[in-house]
This record gives sequence, structure tokens and C-alpha cells, in this order.
Amino acid sequence: MTQYGFFFDQSRCIGCNACVIACKQWHDIPPGPVKWMRVYQWERGDFPQTKLNILAIPCYHCENPVCVKACPNQAINKEEKYGAVLVNHDKCQGTRRCWKACPYGVPQYESDEAGIKMSKCNMCIDRLEQGLKPICVLSCSLRALEFGPLPELQSKYGNLRRLEEMPKDSITHPAVVIRPSDTKIQVVSWDSQRALALWQKRPSATGELLPDVFSTPSIVTGTPLTIIGRSKLVLKAKNIAELMYYTTDNE
Repeated sequence: MTQYGFFFDQSRCIGCNACVIACKQWHDIPPGPVKWMRVYQWERGDFPQTKLNILAIPCYHCENPVCVKACPNQAINKEEKYGAVLVNHDKCQGTRRCWKACPYGVPQYESDEAGIKMSKCNMCIDRLEQGLKPICVLSCSLRALEFGPLPELQSKYGNLRRLEEMPKDSITHPAVVIRPSDTKIQVVSWDSQRALALWQKRPSATGELLPDVFSTPSIVTGTPLTIIGRSKLVLKAKNIAELMYYTTDNE
């Protein structure tokens, strides 16, 4: 079996969600919580070292898919031609054991009700059979996504299969190669403390000083995580409401 997989370049992705919309349109998935492709954004750091992280994540069609073994109804299988992990919707009984086993929260459900059948990314196997690439890859104008035989992707891009915030890949061996964002470098020389001072004061149009924007610089440079809406990557949402919150930018 030749294992096919995805390449994701975090340094290129701007979180435009074109891949999400294209996926839904191609597979006729209505707006809502079922997202075969999800795009997450989360913030880390304080001024002047802030960072917005972005991750576009389909099903990784793992080389060792734990969801297959977890399903009591044998509704999930790994096909031989591309290594795609596929779901037999007729066999699925909505036990959600696959979701509990999957470290990436890939199985998707229309609601929180018990017994709802699962669906997920199918690697656009219908397109592969026509010699085409997955629709999410073709929709990415920034070329942050690529697809092909996993050995070829590894030869070209390396073998990093996870970001720092993601689950360990030692058990599932996800069919993905990831290029993290580049480390920030100072391109233009500037004084962050002077910037803070200018930011703090706000004169009116007549030159009269208005109340300070903040009382001390530590308010800006030591931001508590509790006031940041999305300060971490949450791949396995507890319910539909939480999923929609962490992927709200594509609705």
C-alpha cells in the first residue's frame, strides 16, 4: 500500500478558510458544526513578542488509525490504494468511540445528541480516482497545502508530523508533514518601550491630553491568559458549542 498524505506549511497559511469552504461545497456539507477541514487560530505571547498561530487540519489518515480499532461496528476501514481512512455510514451507530480514540478530534457530528452518525474527511477519494488532488489543496491560494505520496512529501519537506501544541504522533503516525512558522526576526529597528509610551498617551486634536489608554506598561506586556479568547489549540472540543467557538472564523 502506498500511503498518501498532506503537507501543511504554517508559515504560509493566513487563516482565510478557503479550504474549509471549498471542502463543504464539494462534499455538499451545510454550514454548521460538521467540518471535515477545520482551521484553528490561537494567540500566544505578549507585546512585543506576540504570535498568531494557525492550523488547517483535515483527517490525517494515520498509518496506524486508532479510530479503526476503536469502532465496535467495523464502520471505519483503511483502504489500500491511497491509505485513506474511510467511514461506512450505514454501519456507523454513533457510539463516538472513534472520537474518543482520535487524538485530533477528526470525527464530526451534526449535534451533541447520542446516536448521531459520524462523518469525516475522506481524502477526496472521488477526486483521486479522477487523477485530481483534494479540493482543499487546490483551493489554497497561498500554497500552504500540498498532497501526494507520503514518502515523496517527506523527501521534499522533512518528517515533522506535529506542531509543539499538537498531540504526540508516535502511536498514530499521521500521514502529514508540517512546516512550522518561521521564528520571528526583527527586520526594522524600533524601540518597543518608546512605542509603549506613545501608545499609552493619547492627545486630542487640540493637543490636550486625554486619559491614558493604560495605567502601566505591564498591562500590555503581561497579558493574563484568562482575557485572551483563544490562547491554546483545542482539537477535541467538549461539545458542538465549543467546537464552533474555536473554529468560529470559518462560519
